[in-house]
Amino acid sequence: MSPPVAPAGWSRWLVPPAALSVHLSIGQAYAWSVFKPPLESSLDLSGTQSALPFQLAIVMLGLSAAFGGTFVERNGPRWAMTVALVCFSSGFLISALGAATEQYWLIVLGYGFVGGIGLGIGYISPVSTLIKWFPDRPGMATGIAIMGFGGGALIASPWSTQMLESFGSDSSGIAQAFLVHGLVYAVFMSLGVFLVRVPRTEKPVEGAPSALQGPQVSARNAVRTPQFWCLWVVLCMNVTAGIGILEKAAPMITDFFADTSTPVSVSAAAGFVALLSAANMAGRIGWSSTSDLIGRKNIYRVYLGVGAVMYALIALFGDSSKPLFILCALVILSFYGGGFATIPAYLKDLFGAYQVGAIHGRLLTAWSLAGVLGPLIVNWIADRQEDAGKHGSALYGLSFIIMIGLLVVGFVANELVRPVDARHHIPAPREETADVERQQSESA
Repeated sequence: MSPPVAPAGWSRWLVPPAALSVHLSIGQAYAWSVFKPPLESSLDLSGTQSALPFQLAIVMLGLSAAFGGTFVERNGPRWAMTVALVCFSSGFLISALGAATEQYWLIVLGYGFVGGIGLGIGYISPVSTLIKWFPDRPGMATGIAIMGFGGGALIASPWSTQMLESFGSDSSGIAQAFLVHGLVYAVFMSLGVFLVRVPRTEKPVEGAPSALQGPQVSARNAVRTPQFWCLWVVLCMNVTAGIGILEKAAPMITDFFADTSTPVSVSAAAGFVALLSAANMAGRIGWSSTSDLIGRKNIYRVYLGVGAVMYALIALFGDSSKPLFILCALVILSFYGGGFATIPAYLKDLFGAYQVGAIHGRLLTAWSLAGVLGPLIVNWIADRQEDAGKHGSALYGLSFIIMIGLLVVGFVANELVRPVDARHHIPAPREETADVERQQSESA
C-alpha cells in the first residue's frame, strides 16, 4: 500500500488539521472518568473495576505503538489513520453492545483492548509525516498534533456528560452514549484519513533543510543505542512526575487546604482539574515550539530541572499559599504535556526522520510504565500516611520527595545524551523519495 503523495502546490498546513482530527478524537481517553460513576452504579462495579478499561487502553497504547510503529512507517499515514479509526470506533461499538447487554467484559474488550490499539496506532500515525513536512519546525509541527491528544478531553468530557444526562445514566443510556461516540468519531477521524498526504520531495519547503538530511538510524539500530534508553528514562521520569499530580488532582488540592481557613470546595477542585488540562494542552504546543528555538536538550533541562524546583516549592510552601500551589502544579502539567510533544523532534534530531515514527512507538513503552508508576507512588504513599494518622499536605510530602528524585534521574539521563555513533547510521534513504516521485509521475 503506497502512501498518498501530495500533488504539486499542496499546502503543508493541511497536514496538521489531518493529524488533529485523529488526536482530538483519541484524546477522549482522558475523559474516561465521566463514565466511571454511571458504570459503577448500573453494573455494580467497584472503582478498581470501572478503571480497568482505561488502564488496559493505556497499556495497549504503548504496546501497539511499539509493535506497530514499523508498519506505520512502511504503509504510511493514511493506512495508520484508517487502522486507528476502525479500532477506536469499533471499540466504542463493542462497548455499546456490552453496556446494552450488561456484559462488562465486552466493555473491557472493546474500549480497553480494541480501542487501545486504535489509541496507539493513532497516536503515532502523523508523527513521521509531520516531521517530513516541517523539517524547519519539527517541534511546532508535532506539538500541534499532540496538543490535540491533551485537549481531546476538554471536548469529550462535557459532551459525554451531556449525553448521559439526555440518554440516562443506566446501562441503556451508557450504551447509547458509546454508540454515538463510535459513529461521530468515525466520521471526524475520516477527515484526517482523506486529507493526509506525504510530501513529493524531501524538501517540501523552499530554503528549508531536508527532513532526511544528516545521520539516519533505523528503528532496529536505534534501540541498541544508549541515546534511545537515555531518552526512554527522560520520558518515563517526566511523565511519572506529571501524571502523579494529574491523576489525583482534585483530592490532592482538597487535602492540602482542608485544615486551613480557606478549604477548597468540590466545584473549585473540579475547576482546578480543568486548569490542569488546559496547562497540559498549552504546554504541548508552547514548549515544543520553544524547543525549535533553544534546542531539545535545553528544553528538557527546563522540564526536569524546573519541574523538580516546582515540586520542592509545593512540598515546602504549598499548604500556606493557594496561588503558589496552583501555579506550581500548572507549570508541572505544562512540562508534562510539553515532554510528550517534544520527544518526537528530539528523536528526529538524534536518529533522523527515516523511521522516527517507529522509534517513537518503541519509546512510548516508557509512558505505559509511567502511567502505572506515577499514580501508584502518590496513592500508595497517601494511603500509608493516612493509616499512620497523618492528614492534609502531610499525605503527599514523601511522594513529592520521590518525584523530585525521579526528575533528577531524568535530568542526568538527558545530560548523558550525545550524538549517535556513526556505526549505527545507514545511508540516507533517498531512493525511497525517488520511487515516490517516479510513481507520482507515472500515475499523472
